[in-house]
Amino acid sequence: MTVDTSHAAEWLVVSASTAGASDSLRVQVWRKLRSLGALYLQQSVCLLPARERPVREVRRLSDRIRREGGTSRVLRMAFADPQEESDVIAELNSARDGEYAEVLERIPALRQELAQERARGRLTYAEVEESEADLNRFRSWLAKIRERDYFGAPMGDSARAAVADAAAELAAFEAAAWESEGSPSDASATGAAPRLRMVDPS
Repeated sequence: MTVDTSHAAEWLVVSASTAGASDSLRVQVWRKLRSLGALYLQQSVCLLPARERPVREVRRLSDRIRREGGTSRVLRMAFADPQEESDVIAELNSARDGEYAEVLERIPALRQELAQERARGRLTYAEVEESEADLNRFRSWLAKIRERDYFGAPMGDSARAAVADAAAELAAFEAAAWESEGSPSDASATGAAPRLRMVDPS
């Protein structure tokens, strides 16, 4: 992913207060803004680029906050100083790079496990399924980070490459497990007829 150094042109300033509303709403608001990659300017006030997804999700969130007893205001703004906007973009990229770094920190454990199981001769489909589930979690995690990576944080390419490398290693492991456990066509390939046990239907 090429780093996007362009400016957002328009930004959303989101002010959300859940005072007087339920505790669960406060948690859900925080989680939603975090999932969008909001940059907090101060308590209850955050900033997001006015892209299609943030605009849609913030509108829905704001409506919900008001319905459930809180207060919310969403303003559109543009930076008068390009350097200030660049600084904000750098902060957002830094936050995303922190998330990508977690992926890069944890993905080697999956690759190491595959290498250890291969070295021990434990080439089983059960291990393939377990590792595939782990890999899918990494893919899901990476997809969520990418959704809020509005400006192409520098470490994104490295994180995606690491997950792709792990997927390639898992594919090789699965092929080896297939060879080790034997394919369903082995019997026909050797000319041996499968042995069937007849069952009396009566």
